[in-house]
Amino acid sequence: MTQDFQGQVAIVTGAGGGLGREHALALAARGAKVVVNDLGGARDGSGSSLSAAESVVAEIVTAGGEAIANAASVTDYDAVQQMVAETMERWGRIDILVNNAGILRDKSFAKMDLADFKLVVDVHLMGAVNCTKAVWDIMRAQNYGRIAMTTSSSGLYGNFGQSNYGAAKMALVGLMQTLSIEGAKNDIRVNCLAPTAHTRMTEDLGLPLEDLAPALVSPGLLHLVSRDAPTRCILAAGAGGFERAYITLTPGDFIIGEDAAEQVAQRFDAISNREGEIVPEMGAAQGLLEMSKAQAAKQS
Repeated sequence: MTQDFQGQVAIVTGAGGGLGREHALALAARGAKVVVNDLGGARDGSGSSLSAAESVVAEIVTAGGEAIANAASVTDYDAVQQMVAETMERWGRIDILVNNAGILRDKSFAKMDLADFKLVVDVHLMGAVNCTKAVWDIMRAQNYGRIAMTTSSSGLYGNFGQSNYGAAKMALVGLMQTLSIEGAKNDIRVNCLAPTAHTRMTEDLGLPLEDLAPALVSPGLLHLVSRDAPTRCILAAGAGGFERAYITLTPGDFIIGEDAAEQVAQRFDAISNREGEIVPEMGAAQGLLEMSKAQAAKQS
């Protein structure tokens, strides 16, 4: 099955280098018209320049594709709306949004300034919210849309010194879960990509360049935004490996009574037992499971 994006228009944020650049190049190589968005700042979010985005556009055009550069900050909703308006004026539609822009302000939580916490959340979470909100009604009107959020293992599983980054990245999973439900009737499919790659963002970690090239992640991204894309998927990718992550719910146990707190402690292994765990279709599944236990207890 060939991944074909002919006739489609994609916006890729943070596409001036690293993963975003590879995503933009891969989409363009398969026929998409691409808006290469990049603020052009340092990895901590300081500074700005259009040159990074323009460089990627030049690569795409040289290879025979179509692309335009944009330097809007994803934290500036007015600028994001202007980017979307210019895209619509030029190409008349937006089929794909890849929320990839991000920054790092790593420190242990004890040493972290709250301003650094807030800025990372603003860029990763609110940046994705701003861009998604700006294209949402367009995709609803088209009855078609594909949106990818960039989450991280730091959000899914935690990582020392990244409480801000991890919180923002896990929040994107929650955003994806709800938007995939709300977008279903208009064929708007929303997924998360959890990449492992050597980029400017990870250059201090000493990761092997050849094994963790960003280009090895982009095939996963292409599937998540394709016509045959899944929805509500968390796809992990790196070094040629692809895995799915799930948020699951164990069958648990039923406990009531004056000593319920003590019983929870005593039966915590049973509550934690993963045999028969499920991946809920939506948040209400938790309440339904708990009510079923209560009803069963009344009937026994």
